[in-house]
Formats: sequence, structure tokens, C-alpha cells
Amino acid sequence: MSLSSILGSALSGLQASQIGLRSASNNVANVNTPGYARTEANFTTRVIDGRGFGVSVTGVVRVADAFLQAASVRASAEASASEIIGQSLDRFQRQVGTFDDQGSIFSRLNQAFSSIASAAVDPSLSVSRLSVASDLQSFFDEGRRLSGELRALREEADSRISSTVNRVNELASEIAALNQQVQSLTSASADSTGAQNRQAELIDELSQYLDIRTTSNADGRIFVSTTDGVALVENGAAILRYSASGSGAAGVDYARITIQPPGGTTQMDFNPHIRSGDLAAFLNLRDEELPELMEEIGEFVAAAADALNREHNDATAYPPPSVLEGRNTGLLATDSLGFTGATTIAVVDSGGTLVKRIDVDFDAGTMSVDGAAATPIGGTTITDFVTSLNTALGADGSAGFANGQMTISATGTDGISMLQDETTPSDRGGRGFSHFFGLNDLVEAGRPLFFQSGVSGTDAHGFTAGQTLDFRINAANGSVAQNISISVGGTSFNDLLTQLNDPVSGLGRYATFSINGAGELVETPVAGFDSFDVELVSDNTQRGGTTIAFSQLFGVGLAAQAGRADLPDVAPRIRSDSSQLALARLDLAGSTAIGDVVVAAGDGRGGHALQSAMTNQRSFAAAGGFSASTSSLENFTARIAGDIGTRAARAERAAQSAESLKSAADQKRADVEGVSLDEELANMTIFQQSYNASARLLQTAKELTDTLLSIV
Repeated sequence: MSLSSILGSALSGLQASQIGLRSASNNVANVNTPGYARTEANFTTRVIDGRGFGVSVTGVVRVADAFLQAASVRASAEASASEIIGQSLDRFQRQVGTFDDQGSIFSRLNQAFSSIASAAVDPSLSVSRLSVASDLQSFFDEGRRLSGELRALREEADSRISSTVNRVNELASEIAALNQQVQSLTSASADSTGAQNRQAELIDELSQYLDIRTTSNADGRIFVSTTDGVALVENGAAILRYSASGSGAAGVDYARITIQPPGGTTQMDFNPHIRSGDLAAFLNLRDEELPELMEEIGEFVAAAADALNREHNDATAYPPPSVLEGRNTGLLATDSLGFTGATTIAVVDSGGTLVKRIDVDFDAGTMSVDGAAATPIGGTTITDFVTSLNTALGADGSAGFANGQMTISATGTDGISMLQDETTPSDRGGRGFSHFFGLNDLVEAGRPLFFQSGVSGTDAHGFTAGQTLDFRINAANGSVAQNISISVGGTSFNDLLTQLNDPVSGLGRYATFSINGAGELVETPVAGFDSFDVELVSDNTQRGGTTIAFSQLFGVGLAAQAGRADLPDVAPRIRSDSSQLALARLDLAGSTAIGDVVVAAGDGRGGHALQSAMTNQRSFAAAGGFSASTSSLENFTARIAGDIGTRAARAERAAQSAESLKSAADQKRADVEGVSLDEELANMTIFQQSYNASARLLQTAKELTDTLLSIV
């Protein structure tokens, strides 16, 4: 072996050892860096003319496993999504509380019914009546607060969608820039592991926000796409766009996330391509989990109000109030009266003595005054009834109907009381005469709390031609199948149903609509489109002077259904004057005659009936995760509490399971990519000794050369 070859080999050994030491030092320095994959120098024997001439460094490479990395990023996306949903639902559950928490909505409802029971035992105690109003208002205030909390969570989710989209854009842009660096370094046979490690770090963070997959190219670039193939990073970065609404309210038409592909100019809907990660979790919370809870709370609060009103409208205060002013029903004076059965309207003086008795038989279409022969109402509309009732009241009172509200008043200091017929109670949309019009409501609201309107298809719809209903059809995968706007035409509800059911210009391709016997709008999915969701986006209709919109009358859309939690309040007249709490009941047993005492002080029968609102069976509409059912308010309360707890527990279990899978995937990846200090220490020792030996060899060759030169 010549001295020159010895020198060459020694020099190559020095260089190789330096590179090996540099790789080991990088590994040691980054032992705690998240996402860092260790690097190692690859060596090969340098061969010239079949003889060995030292060592060559073929490159420094990252020790990474693409399959383990893919498994890790998938698990990361699932874990992140599950954690966010779990935290949000747990936060709401803590806000709701349990039956044992005195401040919870459940305890407040129980306390209100306890107060009702106390007041029913001794109606003369004003303290008990005051407690009823106060405790009931506390319950409805808590319902309103929980509704606000759900809106806040929804708004937060919407805001975080926006911030996450911005971060995704930043990450995609940086990964694309690093791709160019890696490509350039690779083509120059330079060390690109620094840029590659940074890419891996960015991809790991990106996987928290989206479900992604990566593809490595021979030139070192990494292309990133969603798991269903929408490109995020290729020869450039995609641009995601989203504008937060700034509101978590129900009925808001939230924007959709759009994507402009790398190098492209057009934008496409990105929502259907988001399947896991933070974005999927926030979308799920904003559009599914939280709205369902809003609907359930709305149904719970509205049902409690309706159950109380049902009993309160069939009772009376002592002395009876002189004016009964009903709720805004959304009905027009020209609408059909639409009642069946019978009821009694009585004028009673301040001492509880019967002044006038009007028995209304809706089936026969007649009224009987003070036991006299029945006379026809004279028509079928609400106006006809009011006219007939005014005639029957004569000088003892008056009735009116305007802007959806019925009002009945007595003359002077007399009052008005009503009682359902015991055998054939009056009924429209499942409610008695006084209950439907809300003439003696204990709980009031500015718009309907129930959606059994009692209208029929032949009734005039009352909306102005040209007012619009905008719908969006959402496919099962979250994409928008179609946007449909319906401009109100025709004159009757049947005309409007024809428009809705039109398969070309309406919604008939996806669902058919009808009005049932209670006046509810019933939606039936068309076969093959069962998984499609018909979503009301906007509604600018108003029914005559009532200002009640189509969606509010029939409970179409989240705003109408979930928004009911914000509406109820104990009637101001009862809060300001507890004597108007109806704890008595009109006594018409036997052959009651004018001058008989029909309302008595100390009568608690109305109060006991009010107390039974908690345990009476009633119908609950489908809401959130609940299907329509018949149950008591007491059982529905337990069902609500169980559902909220179950959702939170299920989300927590899913988060724990996803975190376990992520930990396992991360550990397997770390076993391959992670830095072992023991191994690096061993490598450093080897490279140090190799370097020393090469240096010693170089020194020896130099000494031999010097010796030869001195001989010469």
C-alpha cells in the first residue's frame, strides 16, 4: 500500500467520523424535540480499481417509518377530536348539575312543584303563592342560562374553527416552502434532514387539526392531502377560507369552509372532506351535539311551561281576574275556530258569585247563556265566535281578537273564569279553549311554545306573496346537495304545501310535507333520501298582523325549536300580584244557577291540579336525540339529565380510547424514530475512536513520509 493511499484512507476516515459525530450530536441535542426523528450517517467502502481506498459517506438520513408515521397522525387526529368533544360536553354537564345540586335546573323544577303543593294546601297564604312564582321563575331563568351556555359553547366552537383554519393555512404554506428546500438539498446531495425533521414536526401538528395522509417523493418532497384525497400541499399549498359568524345562536346560517387547491383558482366546499381532528370536532359540536342539546333543553322548558299552563287555564284565582288576555297564537281572525268539545265561560263577582254562565258546545256550534236554549254561534271563524260571545256576554263583559290574541273581560269588578267540560272537553291541537288561546297562562312567551297550531290545509296561510323560505339540503356526508328558495304564493296552506312538495322547484325530491289533524307540519323523507337533512336557512314570512313566521308557527328549524328555552317567564301579572295565581276551580257541579257561589276562598283544587302537571302523562315532540314520546314531565326530566350525562360519559370514554390508541401508535413510532442516548453515546465513542485512529494513521503516514524524505 502506498503512502498516498494510506493518507487518502485516513482522510476519508476523519471525514466520515466527523459526519458521524455531527449526526450523533444532533440526535443528542434533539432528544426532547417533539416529532424529531433521529438521523444516521450511511457509509460505504470507497473502491478504486478494485482496491479499497477508505470510506465514503453516502448520506445522512432520517430513521423514519412511513407506515408508523401514518398510523400516528391518524391516531392523533382521532384523539384530538375526541378530547375536544369530551371537554366541551363535560363542561356543559357541569353547568347543568345533578338532581342533588340545589342550583340545578332539575332541583329548581322540583322546588317549584314543592311550592305549588304548599300553596295548594293553604291558598290563603300569600307567602306560599309568592314562592310559587319565584321558584318557577328561577327554573325558567336557569333554562335561559343553560341555553345561553350552549350558545356560548357553539360560538366558541365557531371561533375556533376560524382560528384553526388560519393555522392550517400557515402549516400548509410552511410545509410547501420546506418541500422546495428539501428538493434543492437533495438534488445537491446535501444533508436535508433538518428540513425533513421540521416537515415532520409540522405534519404532526397538522394531523391534530385534520385527518391527513402523506406521500413521499423521490426528491424528498412530501405531498399532503386529506384522507379522501383533497390536496393540501403539492407544488404549493392550498388555501382554506372561513368567516366566523360571531354568534352561537340558533338559526344562524353558518358559513362553510372552502378550499382553493394548490395552484388553483376555484374554491370548493371543504366541509365534507373533514372527518377527524380539531376541525371535525368543532364542526360536530357546532352543528350536531350542541344543537341537539339546545333542542332538548328547549323541549324540556317549553313542555314544563305548557304542562303548567294546561292546568292553570282550567283553574281560577280568587277573586277571578277581570281581564284575561291571551297569547299571540299566530292565528288570524278569519281562521277557522277549529274546536271540538265543550267549555264554560263564567262571569263571577268579587265574592265568587256566578253572574253569567255561557256554555259553549263547539261540536254543535252553539252557545247557551245562563241555562237558556242554545243558539248558533253563527259561523265557523274566530271572528264569528267573538261576535257570538260578545252577544252572549251582553253588558257583563266583552271579547276581542286582534293580532293573534284573544281577550275576554268582565265589566266593573267582576271577573272571568273558565272550566273545561268534564266529559267532552274542548280541544284544538290537543289543548282546551282557554289553554290554546293562553287566556289564563301561568307562563307567558312572545311566540308559540308548541307547534300544534290547529290550522287545516284549507285555511288561508296569511303570508304575503313573495315572502321567502330558504332551505339547504344536506347530504349524509355533510355536503350541500341543493339550496332551495321558496317564494310564498297561493292563498291557502294547501297551496303552500304544494309549493313545498314540488319535486322541481320545492323540496319534494327529498321530503313531503303535510298538516296533521292537530295542525302540525309533518315532514316525511322520500325513500332514498332518508339520511338527507332539510335545513331551514332563513324565513322572512310574517302571518298577517301577528308577526309570527311560518317557522315559528310550525316549529321548523333550530331557532323555533331550541329558542323556546329563552322565551318563558312567569306571567308578570302573577309575579306582581300573587292573588292571581289560579289555585281554585270554578264549581259548576249540580244545577248551578245565577247567584250561586262558584268560586270560593281557600279552594285549592286548582293548585292540586297544577301540582299534578309534574306527573300527568303528556306528549313530547322529537328533540335532539329524543324521538317523540308520551311521558310525564317528571320522567322526561330524568331522561334529560340522563342524556346529558350519557353524552358526556360517552365522549369521555371515546377520548380515553382514542388517547390510548394514540399513545400506542406514538410509542411504536418513537421506538423506531426516537433518540436513544445510550445508543448515541456508543456511537459517539465509536466515531471518536475512529477519528483518533484515522488521525493516528495520518500522523504515522506523515512520519513515514518525513523519514523517507530524510533518507533521500
